[in-house]
Amino acid sequence: MTHHHAATGWALFDGTVLVLLGLGATGWAAGLWAARHRGPWPVHRTVLWYAGLLCAGAALVGPLAEAARASFTAHMAGHLLLGMAAPLLLVLAAPVTLALRALPVARARAVSGLLRTAPARAVTHPVVAGALNGGSLWLLYTTGLYGLMHASVLMHAAVHLHVLLAGCVFTAAVAGVDPNPHRGSFPLRAAVLVGFLAAHSALAKHLYGHPPDGVGASDARTGAQLMYYGGDVVDVALIVVLFAQRLAAGRPRDRAARPVA
Repeated sequence: MTHHHAATGWALFDGTVLVLLGLGATGWAAGLWAARHRGPWPVHRTVLWYAGLLCAGAALVGPLAEAARASFTAHMAGHLLLGMAAPLLLVLAAPVTLALRALPVARARAVSGLLRTAPARAVTHPVVAGALNGGSLWLLYTTGLYGLMHASVLMHAAVHLHVLLAGCVFTAAVAGVDPNPHRGSFPLRAAVLVGFLAAHSALAKHLYGHPPDGVGASDARTGAQLMYYGGDVVDVALIVVLFAQRLAAGRPRDRAARPVA
């Protein structure tokens, strides 16, 4: 009976994820249609959005997700997809910008107003976003939360939802492309990014020798190495985006400063 309830819970989780992914896919298409009168939307942003959904889906349902319930290495592959790759792709797709273009004026103003509220400003501050993202990972892997996550479908869902949202908020705070009325300065965002990279790498090294309870030594070493080197790949991409934005922001000022011939 217990096994039956557990299987039913996991099936419900998988079904819910598929529904949410479907809503994300159709919602984007609906946004494109509603905003068609505002001019063409960059194709690469649509590609980024659907690629982000695919990364999140691969981490949450299917063979990798099933393997992650028993394998720390598979779990870590899912972590990289859900907590790092998917947020980077989804944020660079500029979903808020598309929503503002697609929504009626009154609703678009309501969204803009929400972004300007004190809670939104606090959560999207680079330091807060970095602490929520990096700190939650240390909490997950150095406490009993990792084991509890695999024993409870609800906890599993809550942790994975947090990982995705925290990754998105952190990416948006550091290198987002959507409108942000209180974006941190470049030095602050760069410093937070460096701090997160250090914390993420330090956690991978810690897990190499001190895995969560129930994780075998060999599995832990492979998973920790995947976290360390796989995380570096996404981190390099995030660094490139951040500095590309910095260069792009400086070009208009450079042109304006040139003497007129």
